[in-house]
Amino acid sequence: MPEVTRFAPSPTGWLHLGHAYAAWFAQEAAGAGGRFLLRIEDLDPGRVRPEYEAAIHEDLAWLGLAWERPVLRQSEHLAFYRAALDRLIGQGLCYPCFCSRSAIQVELQRLAQAPHGPDGPLYPGTCRRHSTAERQERIAAGEPHAWRLDVALAARQSGPLVWTDLAAGSFAAEPGLYGDVLLSRKEIDAVAYHLSVVLDDARQGITLVTRGLDLLPASHLQRLLQALLDLPVPRWHHHRLVRDETGRRLAKRSDALALRTLRERGLSPEAVQRLARAEAAV
Repeated sequence: MPEVTRFAPSPTGWLHLGHAYAAWFAQEAAGAGGRFLLRIEDLDPGRVRPEYEAAIHEDLAWLGLAWERPVLRQSEHLAFYRAALDRLIGQGLCYPCFCSRSAIQVELQRLAQAPHGPDGPLYPGTCRRHSTAERQERIAAGEPHAWRLDVALAARQSGPLVWTDLAAGSFAAEPGLYGDVLLSRKEIDAVAYHLSVVLDDARQGITLVTRGLDLLPASHLQRLLQALLDLPVPRWHHHRLVRDETGRRLAKRSDALALRTLRERGLSPEAVQRLARAEAAV
């Protein structure tokens, strides 16, 4: 069955063997007659570099991948993301968060047992407890703030939700796994990952989201956002991860397995593909 799939790297480092596996997986999952798209997720201005973005195109072309043009670059569509955020704020499902990272750490240390999620301790809900008047006063005073999703409130509004992974089957959504996640950062128009990804998948017509198993928990939360914003619901396929010699998931600091390093060592695209598949099968 033809699908619309995508590979969505961030230009914040060099692509590595794990990225190659994910890109090939997405292209193959599109099937005969399907569509394979490339998306550049460049919403982190402090880490994005033009040389990394250029290398993404170079590395993928060297691997023999072909994708549709034009390529969607998130930084060119900030108003689109902001409109969706404003919709959620208007529904009363978000609240402003004035906390610094250090303040959050102090609060977590104060708690006897801080709840944990897939990425570590969850936000303790400090700003959720502020009154409407206090929030308005601090915003009017120009105090920097991010926006968080009130997940419990949002889940009550959406009701029970399900989503399907082609490898693992159907799941009852558990959006509270990440707590009250950030939907925007304190920087102007800096929309966070979970909101931007569901919006982009919808407008690009993605029917099958392929990505690593490390992001499977994120699908619970993203299913909630799709329901809140009346977005179409794709299917997912979370695949195995390529790991280093210690068993850890590859990161962009894994220079030894960066695609440009492997190319410089004389490996062919076919050899890289065999290596990636072998490492993912371990």
